[in-house]
Amino acid sequence: MKTKLFLLLISITSMAGYSQVVITNPNFSLGTTGRIGVGLSPNGEGNMWKPLNLSGQGSLGGRMEQTDYIDILPAIHFTPKIIDKDSTNVTFQIRLGMYSANGQFVGNVSSRSNGGLTFILPEAFVEARNIMGSKWSAWAGSRFRRYDDIHISDYFYFDDHSAQGFGVSHKNTELTMLMPASADSTNVYPYNYEISVAGATNPAIRQRMVWIGEHSIPFKNEGILKLLGEFHYVSANSKEASKVYAADKGWVMGAKYNNPFKTKLPGSFNQLSARYGVGIANGGDNGNTFTWATYGAPDDEGKYKNAYSFTMVEHFLLNLSDKFSLNGYGVFTKSKGGSASTNTDEYFNGNQIFNEKTDFVVGFRSFYYVTKWLHLIEEVHYASRKDGDNPDANMWKFSFAPTIVPLGKKDPWSRPHIRLVYTLAHYNDYARDHNYSPYLQVNQKSWGSYVGVKTEWWLF
Repeated sequence: MKTKLFLLLISITSMAGYSQVVITNPNFSLGTTGRIGVGLSPNGEGNMWKPLNLSGQGSLGGRMEQTDYIDILPAIHFTPKIIDKDSTNVTFQIRLGMYSANGQFVGNVSSRSNGGLTFILPEAFVEARNIMGSKWSAWAGSRFRRYDDIHISDYFYFDDHSAQGFGVSHKNTELTMLMPASADSTNVYPYNYEISVAGATNPAIRQRMVWIGEHSIPFKNEGILKLLGEFHYVSANSKEASKVYAADKGWVMGAKYNNPFKTKLPGSFNQLSARYGVGIANGGDNGNTFTWATYGAPDDEGKYKNAYSFTMVEHFLLNLSDKFSLNGYGVFTKSKGGSASTNTDEYFNGNQIFNEKTDFVVGFRSFYYVTKWLHLIEEVHYASRKDGDNPDANMWKFSFAPTIVPLGKKDPWSRPHIRLVYTLAHYNDYARDHNYSPYLQVNQKSWGSYVGVKTEWWLF
C-alpha cells in the first residue's frame, strides 16, 4: 500500500512539473497607436467638448478634436529556418483597444464609470507568410484587415475587411471568408432571435457569410490596380423562431488605382477608387466602409433585393518642397436600402429609419515646416449629408494646429505629434435646427468650437 501511495505521489509531482509553463520565448514585439489630450468648447454647454462632425459621418470632416483612444499591439513571432535561410514568417498578434465615451477624458474614467471606459479586442489572429519559402500565405482569427486610409479623417475606404474569419493568398491574389454577425444586449438586427426547443428558449444568431476575392495588378510606373469582388449570404431561419427571417444575399465589385509619383520630396501619391454593392452588401455608413453593415430598411418580405450603395474616393499627398506638403481627399456615397421608400420605413425592430442617404465630403490638410521639429498644420473640410427626403445638412470646418514633432523630420507621417489645436465649425440652418451633430445635440448654435492640446502617436 505504501509503495502504491509513493508511486502515486511521484506521478502527481511529475504531472505538476510538466504542467507548469515557463515562458522563454524571446521573439516578442510591441506596437501601439493612439491619441490622448485635453480640450474644451469655448462656446459650448459647460465648455464640454463634443464631436463637431455631422451625424452619420464619423470622422469624415476631420478629427483634430477626436476622443481619446489607445491601442496596444503585442505580437509573438515564430521564425523557422531551412538551410540557414529564413523561409516562413509566422506571427500571432492581438490588439487591445481602449477608448472613452461621452466626451470624457480616458484618464478620468474607468470600466466602472457610467458610459466611461470601453475595452475591445478587435484583433487576435495567426498569420503565416511565404510558407516554407513559397508564394503562399494564410491567416485565421479576428483582425483589422484594412489597407489604404484617408488618415486626416480616419477613413479606411474600399477594402476594409475588419471582422473574424480566415484567408489565403498566392502572389497578388487573396481569398477571404468572414463571419461578422454578432449578438449583444441591444440586439443586432437582422441576426438575433430566440428559438424554443423542448420547452426551453435560447438565443440564436443567424450567421452572415462573406466571401472576398482580391487581385492586384502592378504597372511599370509602380502604380497598382486592385480589383475587388465579394459575395454575401445569410440563411433563413426556422418558422418556430421568435422572428422569422428570409434568406438574403448581396455582392460587391470595385477597383482602386494607387499611383505614386515623383515630387521634390519622396512619398507623393494619388489614389482613386470606386465600389458598388447591392443587396445586403450595401453597407458603409457612420464613417466606416464595412460592406457587411447593411444600410437601410428591408422590403415587405424582409429582404434587401433592391438595395445598393456606390462610393467613390479621391485621395492624394503632395510633398512639394522641404517647406510644404498638401494632403487632400474627396468622398461621395449614395446608398439605398431594400424598401421602395426614398425617405423612412420600418426596420426589423419596428423603428422607423432612413432608407436613402447621400454623403459628400472634401477636405485638405497642409503642412508648413517652420523647422524640422515645428510644423504648422491647417485643415479645411466641407461635409454634406442628405437623409431621405430631408434637405441637406452642411458643415464647414477649419483647424489650425501648431505641432511639435520631437523626432525632427519634415515628413507628414513622422510621429509622435504634440499639437495645440483650434477648430471652428459652421453649420447651415437645417443642420443647426435638427441637431445634426453630437455638438448640436447639446448646443443648438450655428458655430461650434474646440480648443485643446493633444498628442498622436504610432509605432509598429
